[in-house]
Amino acid sequence: MRNICSQADALTALKARLEALDPSRGRHALPQTQAGGGGDTFTPLAVGVVHDLYAAAPADAVAVNAFGLGLALQAAKGRPIVWGLHEMMAQEAGRPYAPGLLQMGLSPRDLMLVRARDVQTLLAVGEDALRSPAVGAVVLSAWGEARAMSLTASRRLVLAAQTGGGTLFLIRASAEPAPSAAETRWSVRAAPSRPLEADAPGRPAFSVTLLRHRGGAAPRTWIMEWDRERQSFVEPAPLSGDLVPLAAQRPAGARTTETGHGRAA
Repeated sequence: MRNICSQADALTALKARLEALDPSRGRHALPQTQAGGGGDTFTPLAVGVVHDLYAAAPADAVAVNAFGLGLALQAAKGRPIVWGLHEMMAQEAGRPYAPGLLQMGLSPRDLMLVRARDVQTLLAVGEDALRSPAVGAVVLSAWGEARAMSLTASRRLVLAAQTGGGTLFLIRASAEPAPSAAETRWSVRAAPSRPLEADAPGRPAFSVTLLRHRGGAAPRTWIMEWDRERQSFVEPAPLSGDLVPLAAQRPAGARTTETGHGRAA
């Protein structure tokens, strides 16, 4: 994982490294996720555009970063990924951990990490990376509200993505969704992970809500798991057995009182 600290001369170094990358390029549509038994598939995302990803709560910062990296891995199609990381995000949510990235199926050799001390520098990193046709995807992770995250700034990022053909996933935590030129806007929160066989740790799980789609798709929510082998998001398999799961924030006794038993009718 190549790491650049974004000081004044570091942006010049970033441009030099981007130019040294393989200039191969291509536009692909993100594949639909594989259904895990639930029937629905995850809406494919367009490439060569900007997608906004918001953490549903500050505590979901790790989840939204992981979700964005998974989408970037799909969009890049084997080309390098540039991850611009706001220092405040690193302080609040933790710094990248190479073994964890490998567990997601993301080789650190294919990732260029750029640390930005402020949001304005972070946006400059994103523009430079998106203009390079060698870059498959860009992830920008920012913490908190910032005046630099303006509608004009988002339009500049869209133009840069159109120039180079890469896809940008703009991640924000501890910030309210705001108008932008992005193709889609999402809210992401962590979801319970289901243990695998022999009680092994389950796949990372996410609850993702489409807030806005420029193409007019209706808002809705998916529960998705990251499948490392397929390198895609899949729906969880349906629950086994005949027990009906309890409704959220509803005491177990309430169901027993109403139905007389806890099994499906």
